[in-house]
Amino acid sequence: MVGGSKKQDDLNRLRADVAAAAVELLSAHCAVDRVRLRYSVQDVVSFTERQSLKRAIASAEALCDFFSQIEAHIKEREHRDHP
Repeated sequence: MVGGSKKQDDLNRLRADVAAAAVELLSAHCAVDRVRLRYSVQDVVSFTERQSLKRAIASAEALCDFFSQIEAHIKEREHRDHP
């Protein structure tokens, strides 16, 4: 019974972590939209610290890679469940 309880705790934690990440991603998306709507790409490149931009790009690429993997699994599961 202890093992089942631990597994349920792990699942609950996973769901909470994903929900929290979704809120943080929405916040980041809003922040990027504020920059995108206010400044041109050229201004961002010209006047922003290069290292900050590189870190932001690396973060965005890592997120894209992770969510692309998740999307592929979802599509695979949907195709398998609904051929």
